[in-house]
Amino acid sequence: MNAQQDVSLLTRALDQTAGLLGEVSADQYDQPSTCADWKVGDLVRHVVASPQNFVAMFSGKEVDWANPPELGDDPVADFRAGATTLVEHVRADASGGSSNAAIPEFAVHSWDLARSIGSEAQLDDEVAVHALEFMSANLTPENRVGAFEPEVGAAADASIHDRLAVFSGRSVRQGPV
Repeated sequence: MNAQQDVSLLTRALDQTAGLLGEVSADQYDQPSTCADWKVGDLVRHVVASPQNFVAMFSGKEVDWANPPELGDDPVADFRAGATTLVEHVRADASGGSSNAAIPEFAVHSWDLARSIGSEAQLDDEVAVHALEFMSANLTPENRVGAFEPEVGAAADASIHDRLAVFSGRSVRQGPV
């Protein structure tokens, strides 16, 4: 995949995530999510902060992924602003490595958001394929600690999104964990 394709796929992943964030209502924030020990509001805070966290990380700064800031009045607008900055950063990075590392974050958390709020949104298969390929090649038991639960089994006929979710340690049963 070339750098232009990487940016295009990252943009699709970000757009997918923004669309799902737009479906979340504040009254859902206290509901459980598919992420262990997180409510939907915690997931939303993490997702909204993620684009800026990636830009900071790619710029060599320390990032505290576990403690995102409180949400502003318009989480979707805040996410989109961060996403624009992230895409600009990735475009400036000719190696394409930035988008490869960021796409799995948004693919997995799009699944988390969709499942946690009961969304019927169609998730992008190509985004999920890329994310699963990248994570399969780079995620080891050692670097899962603190970020992902151990992989759980998937049914033979599971969708690419469910295979990505179980690789990330999520349960694919109906509803939040």
